[in-house]
Amino acid sequence: MIYGKRLGLRSLVAASAIAVAAAMPMQAQAETEYNLALLSDFSGPYADIMPVLAASRETVFAWWNSTIGKELDVKLNYKNYETRYDAAQVASLWPGIKSELNPIAIAGLGGPDVAALSERLPEDKIPMFMATAAYGYAWQPDAWIFNPRPTYSHESAGFLAWMREQRGGDEPLKVAILASEASPAYVDMAKGLELYAEEHPDELDLVEIIYTEVQPTDLTAQMRRVARAGAEALIIQTNTSIVVAAKRGLQANGADIPIMMSSHNGLPASGGALGGLEQLEGDYEAYGMAIAAEEDTPPRQFYQTLVDEYGLEAPWNVVTAMGISQGLYTVTVIEHAIEENGAEGLTGEMVREALFAKPITTEQTHGFLPTLTFTPEAPFPLEGLKVNVGTVKDGKITIEATGVDVPDVKKW
Repeated sequence: MIYGKRLGLRSLVAASAIAVAAAMPMQAQAETEYNLALLSDFSGPYADIMPVLAASRETVFAWWNSTIGKELDVKLNYKNYETRYDAAQVASLWPGIKSELNPIAIAGLGGPDVAALSERLPEDKIPMFMATAAYGYAWQPDAWIFNPRPTYSHESAGFLAWMREQRGGDEPLKVAILASEASPAYVDMAKGLELYAEEHPDELDLVEIIYTEVQPTDLTAQMRRVARAGAEALIIQTNTSIVVAAKRGLQANGADIPIMMSSHNGLPASGGALGGLEQLEGDYEAYGMAIAAEEDTPPRQFYQTLVDEYGLEAPWNVVTAMGISQGLYTVTVIEHAIEENGAEGLTGEMVREALFAKPITTEQTHGFLPTLTFTPEAPFPLEGLKVNVGTVKDGKITIEATGVDVPDVKKW
């Protein structure tokens, strides 16, 4: 055979293989896959908002996989774990979660996750990214649990400083706080603002801190005391059940005291629990992320992309914004880790180091969060802290203020 004489058998086989390969379509490079553990509460105090929060952050992961992840040949898998918002349940589940998934990151939900895992994660070298504000008891250097927002006390102090400025005058603002001893996070929310009020008596007059059950049935007597004390604002950063009981108590006493809520128990969730958003006319929500109002903003536009192109089934509200912001914040840190280390062999420790390597810009989170610069000194950014304020006007959520400066809240 003339062809064989020219090339020899080995060359003939090689030439044939090349010809076959040339005739076949190109094979796509295999994606590198990593796992994320999602801590959730579908049966506890946040069962009313969890489906929306979960859908929002999961849709962000789907968007990232099909866009940025596709370009990087990386796919993020995820799995939800029911914790009932209970620290003991989180601690019990964690060894199995770690063994099953070997995750490079965790998307946490709230205070019980922090309480249960703050000492475990440095040993396991897996970072946890939250959607919520931070906690004073976790305000330590070299953390493995990170919040894109400062503490709840930072956020409430920023709101109250703004409210006092809007009111005018030199007198301190009279404030009451509603919390619960059922969760370390709920206690922490009150303690930080309590210390701030003690150190700034010319700005805040804390008339009462009320500790109640997680799901109180009646707060009429407590709200009577708050009204008689002349409170100008009521801070409730706990859950929707406490907001509902407090609002009913205020209404029973004919008291018109504005309530400030956080994101997880904000205007749409608490309004829905009360029977309608109009029940919270003149009340507020304040936090360090975008307000989910109807204005045509970059966050609103990105939300619509997730609805139109990725099948997100969630209303445009603060809970959805919180889930989207958590998802964007998490994938951006992972993206930075890939840029630093390559797509293969990524570890939780590499993800954590990437958090400190460069800022997470507001453009990367589509305006849901301000530009975040983390350092090992704290589990949240320490500089440039701001909050946004939303309210209900004529039965609709509107943006009341953006970029409100947060005062210097000391560690407690």
